[in-house]
Amino acid sequence: MKPTTTSCPGMEAKLAEMLLDAAPDAKTRAHVESCAGCCAELAELRATMDLMNAWEAPEPNPYFLSRFDAQMREERRKAPEGWLARLRLSFAYGPATHARPLAAMALTVMLLVGGGTYLSLNGNQVDGPPPPPRPEAAVVQDLQNLDSNAQLLDQLETLSTNDNGE
Repeated sequence: MKPTTTSCPGMEAKLAEMLLDAAPDAKTRAHVESCAGCCAELAELRATMDLMNAWEAPEPNPYFLSRFDAQMREERRKAPEGWLARLRLSFAYGPATHARPLAAMALTVMLLVGGGTYLSLNGNQVDGPPPPPRPEAAVVQDLQNLDSNAQLLDQLETLSTNDNGE
């Protein structure tokens, strides 16, 4: 079946809206009534929607779960070929209680290693002496000391002016 496509620009979206909307605007309705391609496409879209509405999903088989459980039991009973296959099957079909402590231990080790790596990459030192002071820090500290001693400098200046006889 060859799909018909309208040559009218922008009408695909309007035709889809016409399917869902009970009252389209008058301009769109007038165009669809006058254009044979748009009218045919709208009729095909309506037929498709009618078929989709008439379709009913099939009922699931009531014995599906029981057959699935039986197949799982058969797979568990099969003897594996080697020790690696037995180990894989014990992890896949065995109880999950033995895997929880292993998973918790693996997660703890990963967090410790990851945290240590993060600290070492960022330059955070866990142990050791603090880093030496930067040379520009001493200059800044000297300037801050001079600013805090402004009162002392003012007093010295007043004393020197008093000694000169003013």
